Amino acid sequence: MIISIASGKGGTGKTTVATNLCASLDADLMLLDCDVEEPNAHLFLNPHITEEKKVNAPVPKVDLSLCTHCKKCMEICRYGAIAVAGKTVVTFPELCHSCGGCMVVCPEKAITETDRFIGTVETGSLGLPEGASFGQGLLDIGQVMAPPVIRQVRQLEGKKKLTIIDAPPGTSCPVIAAMKGTDFVLLVTEPTPFGLHDLTLAVEAVKLLDIPCGLVINRAGLGNDGVNNYAKKENIPILLEIPFDKRIASAYSKGELLVRALPEYKEIFKGLYTSIEALVNRKGAA
Repeated sequence: MIISIASGKGGTGKTTVATNLCASLDADLMLLDCDVEEPNAHLFLNPHITEEKKVNAPVPKVDLSLCTHCKKCMEICRYGAIAVAGKTVVTFPELCHSCGGCMVVCPEKAITETDRFIGTVETGSLGLPEGASFGQGLLDIGQVMAPPVIRQVRQLEGKKKLTIIDAPPGTSCPVIAAMKGTDFVLLVTEPTPFGLHDLTLAVEAVKLLDIPCGLVINRAGLGNDGVNNYAKKENIPILLEIPFDKRIASAYSKGELLVRALPEYKEIFKGLYTSIEALVNRKGAA
């Protein structure tokens, strides 16, 4: 089973839920940190990294001796990654989405592809739970194309019975790359107007992907009932409410797992997994 843990906005406690869920289960599992712009699951899980792999993205390379400056490559590119000005062709690798369209439409076969380094994928092991695996992506400084790195991280799926994905925050392309094809999306939110606003966007994205989902409300009791009312209206199950508690904030600030600082939460997170498993099985039986 593959569970993607996502949030409509940053700072809701997504990584807290992902890491503590991982640490609470005695299962054959892997945690993948797909928040490649700022991965921080490793701060709580302290993995032993054993392998590092570079991630490259293909970008166009133009042979000017073959180019007739027909501009077809420029016309097909919706991101402005290639431009033809007079007898000059300029490429902008940072804007390229590696779709290969310019190479396909070039009538003179003047365009080939070359690799551009955009990030790395690190893999290793976790001591808690015993035998668990870890993977994370790191987008290189100055790069903006996170999905190719996320897709490389997700190539690690299938090596364990359970995969927990710590997705990027928001609802843009990187989030879709981290949620697409998973069995369940656990959305972490907070009971504030901002939390509710961004939650509604995240729910719409999950609906488009047709993936069952549930909510974790973090810092429960801090704001208002807007999130609870929305969940009830949309028939989205609230699987866990984590209270607004100074002890939890203190553990987080020290890089401590909640299930270690407050051991009673281990059973709570086990119950969260049991609820997710039941919803996935219900979806499969439908």
